This record gives sequence, C-alpha cells and structure tokens, in this order.
Amino acid sequence: MDEFGSSSGERPGLRARAAPFRAPRLFRFGSGFPLGSSSPHARRLLRPGLARLGPAPRPSLSPCARVAQPAAGADRLAGRIKETRGVCASSTFGSDWVGEVEMAAEAAALPGCGCKGIRSCLRCEQARGPVDLCPKLQRRKYHFTYHLESGLAVADYSTCLTGWAFPFPGVFLAEKFVNEEEEAEMVNLMDDNEWKPSQSGRRKQDYGPKVNFKKRKLKVGCFSGLPCNSLSLMDRMTQCSVLKDFLPVEQCNLDYRPEHGSGIDPHFDDWWLWGKRLVSINLLSETKLSMTCDSEDLIQLHLTEMVPNTQQCDPINGNSESISDFHGDTSDHCKGQRSVSYNDVEIAIHMPRRSLIVLYGNARYKWKHGIYRQDIQSRRICCTFRELSEEFGEGGKQEALGKVLLDIALSFKGVPG
Repeated sequence: MDEFGSSSGERPGLRARAAPFRAPRLFRFGSGFPLGSSSPHARRLLRPGLARLGPAPRPSLSPCARVAQPAAGADRLAGRIKETRGVCASSTFGSDWVGEVEMAAEAAALPGCGCKGIRSCLRCEQARGPVDLCPKLQRRKYHFTYHLESGLAVADYSTCLTGWAFPFPGVFLAEKFVNEEEEAEMVNLMDDNEWKPSQSGRRKQDYGPKVNFKKRKLKVGCFSGLPCNSLSLMDRMTQCSVLKDFLPVEQCNLDYRPEHGSGIDPHFDDWWLWGKRLVSINLLSETKLSMTCDSEDLIQLHLTEMVPNTQQCDPINGNSESISDFHGDTSDHCKGQRSVSYNDVEIAIHMPRRSLIVLYGNARYKWKHGIYRQDIQSRRICCTFRELSEEFGEGGKQEALGKVLLDIALSFKGVPG
C-alpha cells in the first residue's frame, strides 16, 4: 500500500506545485566532468557569456539524487570547490553560485535517496537548506478516527464535529496477525537482504515484475517469485473471510524511519495491474494510515447515538460497498444530520504493531491512502501484497500473462529485484 509501496504505480492527488529548484548551469552538464578550473569543460562553462543563459529549469530528479550521480563523488566535488571558488567569485556567477556548489557537495556526501519529482525526504530537504522545494501537505479540516467494531468513522474530540460519524466500509483489520517471534524472524530475513532507496525517505525490497505503469508494460524475465517465508503468511491470510481466494503476485517490503523523514503522500494504487484488495502487514511499530478523498460531494453525517451497529457485507461475493442502511431510521430526525465535503475530511486508521490490514471497495477505489511523516515515531516495516486485476484473471484480456505471473509468484523462490 505504497503507503502500500513504491511499486504500486501510485496516482498522487493534485496539490499546489512547489517553487522551482534553480540549479546552476554547471550542474546541468554533469556527465563526468569535474567542477574545477583545471577542467577544460569547466573553463568553457565559466566564460562570462554563460551567465546570460540564466538559471536552468528544475531537474526531474531531486537535488540529492542529481548531485550524487556516479559522475563525481562527494570527495572529488568538494575538492574541486576550492579550485573553483576563485574563478566563480570573480565571474558573473557571483557568491550565490558558490553557495549552491557547496550545498551540492554536502548533498553528495549524504547517502543517496530515491526521491523523484515532487517527492522529498529529510536528506533532500537538508541538502537544499532553506529552499522549500516540496512544502508539507496541508492537512484536512475535519479529523475522524476509524472504529473497527462499528465500521464507523467518528469525529475526533479536537474538531467541532464531536459526536458525529458516518459509515466507512472497505476496511478489514486483524490484530496480532503474527506473533513476536515471527516478527523478529521476518525482519531478520529482510535485513539479511539489500534494502534499496525508495521515494519519500523509505527503503524497499520488491518481489514482483518490473512494471511501467504509464506505458502499461511489464517484464517477467527478472521476476523470480515471492520469498519462501511468505508461504505460511499466505496460508494464514486465506483463513480471513475477506481473503479466501487471495492470490498475491507481488510483495513489496518498505522500511520507514523517522530520521529519514519517511512517509508517503495520499495516493491510489494502480488498478490496471493490481486487483481489488490491498493487503499489508505492519511490523516493528504502530502507525496511522490516513484516508482522504478529493471529491467536492457531501458526506451525510449522523450523531453517533443515532447510528446503529453496522455489518459489512462480504467484499467478494456480495456488494462490497454495502453497509446497513440507516437513512430511513433517521429521516425524522433532521437535527441529527449534517453534511460536510469529502474534501474537508481525513480519516485515521490505527494500525497496531504486527497487525494485518486489507483495503477494498470504497477504501480502495474512492479514498486515497497515505502515511504522514509525523506518524512514523520509530522504525516501521510493512509487507504489502497485491493481487492481479480482472484484466489478468480468468477470461481477462491478458489471462495468459496473468497465469505466468502467478506461477512464478507462487513458486516462493523469489529474491528481491
């Protein structure tokens, strides 16, 4: 659940664009040339006429990733700064340009991050200094908390909607899905393998096909299956009512750390390749999954004492959006109803340590999910499992490819890609 994973083909919501990053022209040509006056290429770039070209547009990679390319190591770059300082200070680039070179050297000394575009982590932000390339997300006006027993989203006491609630179908949560010994074994096995940098301050291990979600293409050749220790987890999942026929074709392990500023912006997981259920196991620490919806439509709220207990229908064989209809029970209680915009609402789903969560129905397709940086208090690992969409299932357009992917996935011989 990029939350549910960087390989999810996430669809981020619309948000205000950050101020553009102004990189000096010298960085744009960074293809292995040292940044000093002893380099012929650098001397050409430092000619006074270059200043008239103006600043370069914002790069597609984050500043941290861009300056940490193999072209020039941090030590080499830092060493060249002294050589370049005298030339730059006397040129039309001025002292501001020198400061950006120094900032770039500092960034290159940091471990590489996987941030791209509008994504950022503490490494990126520390490297940029005061430049706010990716402003913090604006939180919603009204905060609700999901109550597992009732299936309701109940307004927090900190809002003016205290005592109001509405049904929130599409969530299944099983506490203590794994025990302490199993958790320790899972984490040890993950840490024995390489963690690769991912976006927004996370690290990942991906057991799944390589996918280009924009072009809707995937490669099977490098996919070797799910890890062997996931076989017992899968058997346990199928004992849950909402996962009886769940056949995962991808597992993505994600490592969140507060010192890296780990988090994930609200998003939808792709639904061209991935199916109707998103499954995640939460390890090492508890956290909150935040649900938001960008619709301007209205949510009908009801006073909690007027809302009966709700029973969610089977998400696979029944109507996955069904929940007990209570509108008729409250039609004569106009004072017991009010409306707010979906766009103003944020729902927190508390995920205990070692729990399993499933999103389906409205929670999968109508509400975006994300994890805010401030909700990561200590190291957290999540194991996210995804199934294939109907297009890759029986009778689907790509049924044959789906069978190949499932055969590989369920061999349980995988190594992280």
